[in-house]
Amino acid sequence: MTRIAPLSAVAALLALAACNNSKKPEVIDTNPDPMANQIANAAPVELPPAVTDTGIYRCKDNSVVYVDFLGDKTQANIRTEKGGTPVHVQSTEAGKPLTGANGTSISGSGKTVQIAVKGGAAQSCNR
Repeated sequence: MTRIAPLSAVAALLALAACNNSKKPEVIDTNPDPMANQIANAAPVELPPAVTDTGIYRCKDNSVVYVDFLGDKTQANIRTEKGGTPVHVQSTEAGKPLTGANGTSISGSGKTVQIAVKGGAAQSCNR
């Protein structure tokens, strides 16, 4: 019984050795990619910055604001509802107030920030 296992292994190796490995792989799809040149010559794509911090803030007027701070520290997304559409705010430099569409802005980071929503006055908001 112990001699059968080595003999079967040798037989399997001999069967594999008989295979012809010099054949080229069969090409099934011969249609060239129509966008191959455009893709090869395209400019590199810059990915958007990742979300590095997410905060839920309760503001002075008792409203709740959801803020996603982005990795480059010059952008954030602000929502006034949990599943709402975000307003993108940005600045030219890190540390400056971030402003966006229809008067939405945020300044500061961490536990306390100043947020203005839809052109309203900026108010203190805490985590």
